[in-house]
Amino acid sequence: MRGMNFVYDICMSERLLHGKFVSDEQIQAWADEAERGYDLTKLPPPRPGRPPVGKGPGAAVTVRLDAQTLNALMERAAREGIDSRSDAIRAAVREWTHVA
Repeated sequence: MRGMNFVYDICMSERLLHGKFVSDEQIQAWADEAERGYDLTKLPPPRPGRPPVGKGPGAAVTVRLDAQTLNALMERAAREGIDSRSDAIRAAVREWTHVA
């Protein structure tokens, strides 16, 4: 039986960040940058919680979609440069309801 190290090895061998391949050179550049240190005064102030979406507080809504509808949604999202499923669903609802 394979343990957690097997899963870790697979994840590390893929070297993906947000679904995109990360090269050895990029990893080394990040390590070099970290070793030089960061000017913490140039970082934006922390914001608690998730970023706001729309106006006012949001409500989580669970939606069940069949495979054909979900595939069509994500294909259109890809054509429009929308990466996240949630953002695609929000865009579709806003278009239908004419909410900006």
